[in-house]
Amino acid sequence: MVINFAAGPAKLPEEVLEEVQKELIHYGNSGMSVMEMSHRGAQYLSLHDVAIKTVTELLNIPANYKVLFMQGGGTGLFAAVCMNLMGKTGVADYVVTGSWSSKAAKEAAKYGKVNMVIPKASKFVNIPDQKEWKLDPNASYLYYCDNETVDGVEFNFIPETNGVPLVCDMSSNMLSRPFDIKRFGLIFAGAQKNIGPAGITLVIVREDLLGSPMSITPTVLDFTIMAKDNSVHNTPPTFIIYVVGRVFEWIKRKGGVDAMLKAAITKSQAIYNVINESNDFYTCPVALDCRSRMNIPFRICNGDEAMEKEFLKQAESLGMVQLKGHRSVGGIRASLYNAVTVDNAQTLAKFMLAFYEKHKK
Repeated sequence: MVINFAAGPAKLPEEVLEEVQKELIHYGNSGMSVMEMSHRGAQYLSLHDVAIKTVTELLNIPANYKVLFMQGGGTGLFAAVCMNLMGKTGVADYVVTGSWSSKAAKEAAKYGKVNMVIPKASKFVNIPDQKEWKLDPNASYLYYCDNETVDGVEFNFIPETNGVPLVCDMSSNMLSRPFDIKRFGLIFAGAQKNIGPAGITLVIVREDLLGSPMSITPTVLDFTIMAKDNSVHNTPPTFIIYVVGRVFEWIKRKGGVDAMLKAAITKSQAIYNVINESNDFYTCPVALDCRSRMNIPFRICNGDEAMEKEFLKQAESLGMVQLKGHRSVGGIRASLYNAVTVDNAQTLAKFMLAFYEKHKK
């Protein structure tokens, strides 16, 4: 058996894969695969609308928000957010706490003035207290990344914006815990981590933020057009949206986001407990109050690359794959998304403990 700890594209629920496999050639009584259906046909549109309805229920999304399925991934949304929202004042606040928010801020600088609300960090290991943030009262929005996939930094609070629309990248922790969506103007999440295969981005946007895109905004990145046309202005990746809808249904069957949160805490604590009790054999650089439940980076023997290579080799021989840390930070990274089970995480924790016992000095 293989246990996939990849950061994305990532593990999908086995139940969902089995459902998709069963329906791959003939969906229901349609006589065709979802991949073959017209995106404007009643059969596909029913799947599309059910997916939107299910995620609306899971997150308690109010009626004054639109749920969109957009293309371009998180990187495309870095630009789309600016082109749809920054035109109001030409200024936006960015909280850079890791690799992905850093890339988002760099993209945003192409479209207006970016105010970096916290000092530039040489390493991303903490989140400064909000009392230290330097917000621009003229900002069109405040942007942050809720969970930094590469660096393992996760917010444990929703920032206060004093009325400025709050924009959040939740790509790697979407549907892993409940939150008050009314605190946000816009949320987006690339599917390939917690909600489905790569190729679609979930966008949830408050209606009052629609209607004022920059004139340079491409049609496929225009939130207003996509909202008006229910995300089928052009041909969407229909099969991917179908699978995403199945993942939403799976989360609902498993008890919703409350159940996902409970499991996430159990899984992450199993790994962090081994790290914390290893007498610095394993070390996680991230501050305790913002350690991610989804992505856990760690080093072995202060970055002993030979030891880390041996760890990865032995883990893979036991079926635990894609544990290598991101190329920009090195080391090991265990990604514990919703589809990773408690048993999967405990298996890794047991291996980590055995490896420690064998190699400790």
